[in-house]
Amino acid sequence: MWAPLAIGVFITFRILNIPDLTTEGSFPFGAAVAVSLMLKGQSAIVVSLAGFIAGCLAGLVTGILDTKLHIPSLLAGILTMTGLYSINMHIMGKSNVPLLNEKVLTEYLPVGWSLDIQTIVLGVIVTGIVVTLLYLMFKTRLGLSLMATGNNKDMSAANGINTDGMIIFGYMISNGFIALSGALIAQSNGYADIGMGIGTIVIGLASVLVGEIFLRGHNILTRLIAMIVGAIVYRLLLTVAMELGFPPDDLKILSAVILVIVICVPIIQNRIRTKRQLKKYLEQMEDNDDEGITGETSTESILSRD
Repeated sequence: MWAPLAIGVFITFRILNIPDLTTEGSFPFGAAVAVSLMLKGQSAIVVSLAGFIAGCLAGLVTGILDTKLHIPSLLAGILTMTGLYSINMHIMGKSNVPLLNEKVLTEYLPVGWSLDIQTIVLGVIVTGIVVTLLYLMFKTRLGLSLMATGNNKDMSAANGINTDGMIIFGYMISNGFIALSGALIAQSNGYADIGMGIGTIVIGLASVLVGEIFLRGHNILTRLIAMIVGAIVYRLLLTVAMELGFPPDDLKILSAVILVIVICVPIIQNRIRTKRQLKKYLEQMEDNDDEGITGETSTESILSRD
């Protein structure tokens, strides 16, 4: 259920190299839209797609603020996130809206399965669809243009790529998947809450960085799978923490601590690796100097005998 969130954050954070805080608004936006439509009689499949579209619209706003109005990306995300708070309140009508007897996505699966099995299978199906669609997209001209824009915006523009359009598109699909995750989580939890987006950017970033620790590669499929692994490992860490007795109220600070650790570990590893390489290089230089001195001494000895 959380994998689409990690993939959405990955698109802006790694593909476009943009820190996007719209996440904390688009996640509950998808949940609010899904629950509100479900209470009006729409099917779980329709409301999940509606949540995705709602997230795309949120990303569109952030993209326009960033590219057309030239507002810094960080501030553009904050502005959209702030505006979405009021929009979510208007959609839900109150801060918390429960689902009563509505049929959620897991109920389309065999009744004999336990709720945990249903949730896992649904997560695998949704994540498989998302990864497949993205993998196919990144093989097209559109996907390659998106990656090129993230790698080098100026060079991409010089080659005729509409970089502003690519950035807006990246914002849209990123927040679309984040909102889809919100819609799925709302159905899984049985409610939508105005505060459920708090800390989602930390969850997304932690999942991205944890995934990159376990799976490294330049292939887009490997990177997408790494996001799934990161989301799973991250949730397992939180589950283990709760089993050890951590109260639910402390999960946010635990998430922040995990993020700090996964950020610092690669930095420390790089420093240690650099020091080792420098030490090895200096030792080689000393050995070369010693060999040179030995050679000069031998030459002087031969000349003195002559």
